Parts: sequence; structure tokens; C-alpha cells
Amino acid sequence: MKYQSALKWMIPLIGALALIATGLGLFDPHPGQPIPYTNHRGETVSLNGQGLYYYDTVSSAAQMQANDLITLIVGLPLLAISTWLAFRGSLRGRLLLTGTLGFFLYTYLSMATLTAYNALFLVYVALFTLSLYAFILSMMSIDLVSLPTHFSERLPRGWIAALMFVVGGFLTLAWMGRILTPLMQGVDPALENTTTLVIQFMDLSLIAPAAILGGILLLRRNAWGYLLASVMLTKGVTLGLGVSTMAVNMSLRGVPDSLGIMIPFLIITLANLLLTVVMLRNIRE
Repeated sequence: MKYQSALKWMIPLIGALALIATGLGLFDPHPGQPIPYTNHRGETVSLNGQGLYYYDTVSSAAQMQANDLITLIVGLPLLAISTWLAFRGSLRGRLLLTGTLGFFLYTYLSMATLTAYNALFLVYVALFTLSLYAFILSMMSIDLVSLPTHFSERLPRGWIAALMFVVGGFLTLAWMGRILTPLMQGVDPALENTTTLVIQFMDLSLIAPAAILGGILLLRRNAWGYLLASVMLTKGVTLGLGVSTMAVNMSLRGVPDSLGIMIPFLIITLANLLLTVVMLRNIRE
């Protein structure tokens, strides 16, 4: 595998730092109580009041801990398995590794920019930086010229592209609805204790365009379409699992209407998981 010498130290470092971050985020020996707080916009929220996410709201802390859990039980094992396969020369492994690194890149970009400042800020910065350059190197290790020839003609490109269009369209409509409705009413959206809509920025600028562009290129049998499809399908599985777990954890913490977001993301997760397996089975090493 190209760039293996660099990835050999970058990926274990990502795994070790992520293990520290998720462990400290999930397991806190000092219990506390939510703290009522009125922010500078006059919005009344409840700060978590305990642990690593002390200054985040109850809702945000529940989401971050759910993300920690998915990173711990899904992201890290997937990183280890895909790295082992990739370093053995498997194309499936390299594609899976690229998608997994995309998950870590997205996760720690959000943690570095969205989490209230805490003692792990530099860990989040390091994880984002390492994930970014490892993702780039993993992408560059794949020979785009020959990539399409490794996929079987039985690959359901239409179904995969359709799912990518659904994901891109769903995120666009969901987030634009949240942005445009209060904008037309002349009020601020629900920001809780943040200054702007960070996740919406990331999804509308990174995930939705990549999904739609990847679907178009896949239908055209373009090499970038196959690569983007592999990345987005893996990201779709982890994204869906993460959001579904967030919804459950938010409900347990008393955040209203949180379970309503779980159903569409569970459907997206199952569809992505099914088509990820189908895509991997249709690769000729």
C-alpha cells in the first residue's frame, strides 16, 4: 500500500487518542446536576454540569457521549480491521479504511469546533489533523486509473447512487428547513449554547455535496464515483448509528422530541449497511 510508512504511525496514534477521548467522555467518576443558564441571546438552556462536557448543554452532552460510544464500539474496531486489511494489500481494506478515516475526520472536526472548551481541546485538534492527512494519504493510495476495473458489472450502481441522492437531499432539506424558517420569521434558530449552526455547516458544505456528486459520477462510471461511493457508504453507516444513538441518549436525558429523528436515520443506516456489503462483495482484488 502506498504511503504505508506514514500511515503506520498515524493510524495507531489516531486510535490511541480516540480511545482516550472517548474514555474520558463516557466514564466520569464525578456526578453532578444540570445547571439552568440564560445565554447572551436570552435563550434558557440547561448546562450538563458534570464531567468532561460540564459547560455543554444537556442535549449537546448527550449527543457527544453517544458519538463517543459509537466511536468506541464501531469506529475503533473498524479502523483496526480496515487497517489490517489495507496493509495486507486488499483493495476492500483500502476503501474501507478511507471511509473509516472520513468518519474520524468528520467526528473530530465537529468535536474541535462544537464542544465547549475542555481539557481535551488539543486532543481534538490532533485527532482532526491526523485524520485529515491520513484520509488524504489513504485516498492517494488508490489507483484511480484501474479502480473501475475492480468492480463487477453486477454492482447495483443505480441503487447506490439513489441512496446517495437520498442522503444528500434529506440533509439539505432538513437543515435548510431549520435555517430558513426562523430566518423568514426574523428570529434566531435554536442554538442552545453555541454561536452558530456548526453541524449544519459541515453537512451542507461537505456531506450533502459529496453524496450528490459521488452519485452522479458513479452513474457515469467515473473512478471518483466509485471512490466517493465507498467513502459515503461507510460514512452513512457510522452517521446513522451515531445519530440514532444520540436520539436514544437524548431521550434518556429528558430532551423532548429526540426519538422522532431516529426513524429516518435508522432506515438510512440499514440501507447504507446493506449496500456497503454489496459493494465490497462486488470488488475483484
